[in-house]
Amino acid sequence: MYRYDDIDRDVVDARVAQFRDQVTRYRNGQLTDEEFTPLRLQNGLYLQRHAYMLRIAIPYGTLSSHQLRQLAVIADRYDRGYGHFTTRQNIQFNWLELDQVPDLLADLARVDMHAMQTSGNCVRNITCDAFAGVAADEVADPRPLAELLRQWSTLHPEFAFLPRKFKIAVSGSTADRAALYFHDIGIRLVKQDHDDIGYDIIVGGGQGRTPVIGQLLRAALPAEHLLPYIDAILRIYNLHGRRDNKYKARIKILLKALGLDVFRAQIETEFARMPNDYPHLLKGLARIEQHFALPETQPSARRIGIHVHDRYTRWRPRNVRAHKNPSRAIVVVTLKSPGRAPGDASATEMRAIAALAEQYSAGELRITHEQNLVLPHVHASDLPVLFQALDEAGLSAANLGLISDMIACPGLDYCSLANARSIPLAKDLTDRFNDAGVADAIGPLSIKISGCMNACGHHHVGHIGILGVEKSGREMYQLTLAGEPSVAPAIGERLGPAIEADAVVDAVESMTRHYQKIRQDDETFLETVRRAGVASFREVVYGSHR
Repeated sequence: MYRYDDIDRDVVDARVAQFRDQVTRYRNGQLTDEEFTPLRLQNGLYLQRHAYMLRIAIPYGTLSSHQLRQLAVIADRYDRGYGHFTTRQNIQFNWLELDQVPDLLADLARVDMHAMQTSGNCVRNITCDAFAGVAADEVADPRPLAELLRQWSTLHPEFAFLPRKFKIAVSGSTADRAALYFHDIGIRLVKQDHDDIGYDIIVGGGQGRTPVIGQLLRAALPAEHLLPYIDAILRIYNLHGRRDNKYKARIKILLKALGLDVFRAQIETEFARMPNDYPHLLKGLARIEQHFALPETQPSARRIGIHVHDRYTRWRPRNVRAHKNPSRAIVVVTLKSPGRAPGDASATEMRAIAALAEQYSAGELRITHEQNLVLPHVHASDLPVLFQALDEAGLSAANLGLISDMIACPGLDYCSLANARSIPLAKDLTDRFNDAGVADAIGPLSIKISGCMNACGHHHVGHIGILGVEKSGREMYQLTLAGEPSVAPAIGERLGPAIEADAVVDAVESMTRHYQKIRQDDETFLETVRRAGVASFREVVYGSHR
């Protein structure tokens, strides 16, 4: 893991002191609401329906046990004993008092964490493949690049007031576990001749009101050109992106207006004008890479009792993934189980996971963009005893990639922008499909729920997407089918008119039963929908719920 140096700490400490002064001046009446709002947003602080919410950055989704324990302290000290992990690899606390936020930020700074640039029209938290550095299918570890981008973008004076928020994701795997095609910039590491690493640059993706699949802007960009090229993209966007309408301000709208060829030509022209003094940045990258060597760990000598054998036998193939070192394993802890809002973790659970990461994963864990946790450095021989510990903590759900492993935003229960609730619907779906036999029979299926068109729950790319809408004062839900964020990226197709909240779970069950009836051989739900067509499922849903 990267360790902060004195420069990092000075920056964060200065921001804490600055915000403490801003809160004091706001409370004293020296700053109006209009003046204070952009200042708090620059520190990740939102005013939600019931209280202030703070969004804390977890750069490229990597946390230490020490940091997670501090988040547990914060949950207990400032919130209601839990936090919410998001699809942007952040954590949010939803019940904060404004006057306590500077102290909270100071507590974060003590463990090298902050909330800068988790809001505002700037480069947001850099996200990454949660299996980075350990995945068996990886061509190179993307985390050093993600850290370089974090350092480059933090408080960057030229890009602090962009036309709209800007999101960058990085991956080094042949698979896409970072949804590269749905970010303003997606960066894929690729292997070139002589094992050199280059970068495929994908641009203009996004969800929200106008979902767009990103396009390949430049293939196999040489490493020494990466930062100036990203710089050129942001300069062109900053210059030409619309500021008159926030719904048309994202780079995807600019790309559509100009066309890919014209947009690329402008980038290349800007890139050619920039000073050729970036090779020294490769030395900086090499310095950062030293922080990301695989940790040396020893397997535990502990053994488990036979009473967990059957559950362990089901959990291991479902929640364990291949590590680049065959003697180790990647373990995914899903934060999806009956009674739990997807992505929520209590302070007690945070402490338990921190202890397990310390004992079995070199003190390191990751946050996925699917709102789960990852222990990336587990010895294969420790899997049984780790499972038993997770089981005792209530964190052994064997549902990774199954129907109950859904994504959901906080929705109308918390968010002032939402039109409908997400959490109760997610809980109802989990309850309906909690049976292991039912879930296994359905197989891989992703449900993604958003409470409004901002798409924080990524509903556009769910195999089944659920969007909350408001109709005549009622909470309704729009269904989409066949979205996919990764290997063959696709935006879901609308199924039909929005339906009542109490009809959604039955509609999902009708579609899964129809899928099981018409699927061929070992087809997944997504493969069947693509073969049979959305109309086949539309008839099933609206025949019984119209």
